[in-house]
Amino acid sequence: MEEKISITAIASISPLGETLEETWSSYTHQHHCFQTETFNEIALPVGSLSSKAKDNIATLRQSDAKYHTLDESVLYAILASRNAIVQAGWSATDNFGINIGSSRGATGLFEKYHAQFLAGEKTATLVSPTTTLGNISSWVGHDLQTQGPQISHSITCSTALHSLLNGVAWIKSGMANKFLVGGSEAPLTPFTIAQMKALKIYARPNATISLEDAATRDTHFKNKYPCQALNLTKTQNSMVLGEAASMACLEIGTVPNALAFIEGVGYATEPLEHNVSISTDALCFQRSMKMALKNTLLQEVDVIVMHAPGTIKGDLSEYNAIHKVFGDAPPSMTTNKWKVGHTFGASGMLNIELAILMLQKQEFIKVPFTRHKTIPKKINKILVNAVGFGGNAVSVVLSL
Repeated sequence: MEEKISITAIASISPLGETLEETWSSYTHQHHCFQTETFNEIALPVGSLSSKAKDNIATLRQSDAKYHTLDESVLYAILASRNAIVQAGWSATDNFGINIGSSRGATGLFEKYHAQFLAGEKTATLVSPTTTLGNISSWVGHDLQTQGPQISHSITCSTALHSLLNGVAWIKSGMANKFLVGGSEAPLTPFTIAQMKALKIYARPNATISLEDAATRDTHFKNKYPCQALNLTKTQNSMVLGEAASMACLEIGTVPNALAFIEGVGYATEPLEHNVSISTDALCFQRSMKMALKNTLLQEVDVIVMHAPGTIKGDLSEYNAIHKVFGDAPPSMTTNKWKVGHTFGASGMLNIELAILMLQKQEFIKVPFTRHKTIPKKINKILVNAVGFGGNAVSVVLSL
C-alpha cells in the first residue's frame, strides 16, 4: 500500500463486553467467556452476550417499530456501528460508506419463519426482506442516515476482513473518504449448532482442560477451556460458537485520532481438496500473508493474531503456514477464540480489535494453556489473519 489507512474507531458487542474498556478487562484475566446452553436437548458451551448486552438489544428493538421484526444479527450491527461512529466523531453528513458482512445472516429469524411455514404452509409478509444478507448494511445505513454506498456480503468466516479490504479499495480509489466496515453474527440457533456438530468440529459437552505442562495445569486447575484454540497437541476438535458484531472506521492517510494504521493487506484462495478444509500448510494463508507483508520486513512483525478456530486441522495448517513464511523463529502467536469462541463473519474484526488493544496497551495477550516461546517487549506491528470455508484467506498488517 502506497498510503496508510487510519483506523479511527473500533467498536464491538461480544461476550467480552460492549466497550473497549470492558473488552480489554476481559482479555486481561485468564477465564473464558463461555456459558452452557441447551440445543436440541444437548448442553453445549457457547459464547453468549451478557444479560446487560441482551437488555440493550431488547431496548434497541423496542425503540423503533421498524426494528421489531429485524434479526439479532442486524440489531448487533446497528448497536456496534452506533458506538463506532461516536468514537470516530463521524456524522451522517460525512456520507461515509458501509460494508458489513455476515457468514450466515439472519439465521435465527430464518429458522423461526421456516418453522412457521412447516407448521402452517404460509409465510409472514416480511420474511424475504428481513432474512436477506443485504439486510445488515442497509439497516445500519438507515439507522445512521448516511448517504454513502451500502454493501453486504458473505465470504464465510473471513467476511469482516473482506469488508475491510473493500473499504480500503473504495478509499484508495477516491470514490469515498471514509468507510465503516465489519461483520455481525448471531449463530447461536439450533440449526446452526446442529450443522457444526454434523461436521464433528464442535467442542464436546463437559470438555475438560488440556494443558501442556504440569506447572500451568496447577496454576489453572480450576478452569476449564472447552475451546482449545492454539493447543497444537489436542486430540479432538474443540470449536465453540460465539455471537458478536464488530466495526471499524477507516479514513485515508495519517489521521491524528487514529488508533492504528493499516500498512498492508493480502488475500488469497486455494484449490480445495475438501468442501470445508484447507491444505495442511494453508497455501492460501501463505499467499495472503506474503501479500500483506510486501512492504514490511518479517522481523518487524511482533505478533500474529491467528484465525485458529479450535479445530485440529484448522489450527495446525495455519501454524504450518506461518512457519513457511517466517521460518523457524516466527513472531509471538495468539488467538481469542479460546475465550470468546468462533463468531464466524465477525471473527476477523474481533481479531483486529484485539490487535489494536495490544498495540495501544503494549501488552501481549497470551493463551493460558499454550507455552509461548517468546513474549514481545514492545509491540509495533501486528499481522492479523482470517479464513473461511472455501479457503478465502485475508491478512492485514497493523501498526502504531
